[in-house]
Amino acid sequence: MNRRAKWEIRGFFVAWMLYLFFRARDPFSFLLLNTFLGYIPIEISFHLGRQRSAWLFWPLVIIWLLFYPNAPYLLTDLFHLSLLQPYAASGLLRVTPHIWIYFTYLMTSALFCAFLGFWSLNFVSESISNRLADGHLVVRLLVVLILTFLSSVGVYIGRFLRIHTVYLFLNPEQFIRPLLDMWTSNLWIFVLLMTFIQLFCYWILHLIMTAKKTAA
Repeated sequence: MNRRAKWEIRGFFVAWMLYLFFRARDPFSFLLLNTFLGYIPIEISFHLGRQRSAWLFWPLVIIWLLFYPNAPYLLTDLFHLSLLQPYAASGLLRVTPHIWIYFTYLMTSALFCAFLGFWSLNFVSESISNRLADGHLVVRLLVVLILTFLSSVGVYIGRFLRIHTVYLFLNPEQFIRPLLDMWTSNLWIFVLLMTFIQLFCYWILHLIMTAKKTAA
């Protein structure tokens, strides 16, 4: 991604965060924090390409991985649309502007963080495979699978255990027991489905990026 595109993304992020700060109200005020957390791995990935030293590269990858689940996590925020009670008694969608304004808020944050997050997944997996195996395709695919699986587990932790990434830094010992007890069949079903969704979106993004390079 070129320098101009990065600054356009940063500019939009700052403007959108300010807008949410002043406009998003309960029960959707959570969007401000979730969008901020979802953007962090995107910003980290902007700096990974500059790191030639392994002493800086691998710690940045670990920090990226800790925050990356926050990007696809915003896709699950779409369930909060039910709070708007969008269906009228007739069973048809209501045209109330309030509903569609908050629909726009949720969709903008979810699409912004999720798809740029998938771009960062592509970039980070490429960077890792280049360091480990000179960009070997099989190694890169394996890295994508591992990172996507781990991020799906992270989404589960955030959505169902209500443990945000920042909490793991502030008070990690409090969450050791819930993390040990979470490995149930429900977790595995959710993780497999979430992994499929992420891989599908990643594949679509990869096709678009590959088609663009071929056309150029």
